[in-house]
Amino acid sequence: MDEDRFNMSMRRFLKEVGVTSQQAIEALVRDEGLRGHGKLKMKMILTAADTPLNHVVEGEIDLG
Repeated sequence: MDEDRFNMSMRRFLKEVGVTSQQAIEALVRDEGLRGHGKLKMKMILTAADTPLNHVVEGEIDLG
């Protein structure tokens, strides 16, 4: 596989993940009135079909 093509494709995917995830979290906080209510515990699970990939990222978002 062409390395540049791979990198560009991966960057496009990760950008979409980042942008759409941020939008979903912002909508949740807004719609549920969560602003100012402590912290939101988050968990992101990345998988890839037909592979053993199972990458988990956990963290917290301070809701101010």
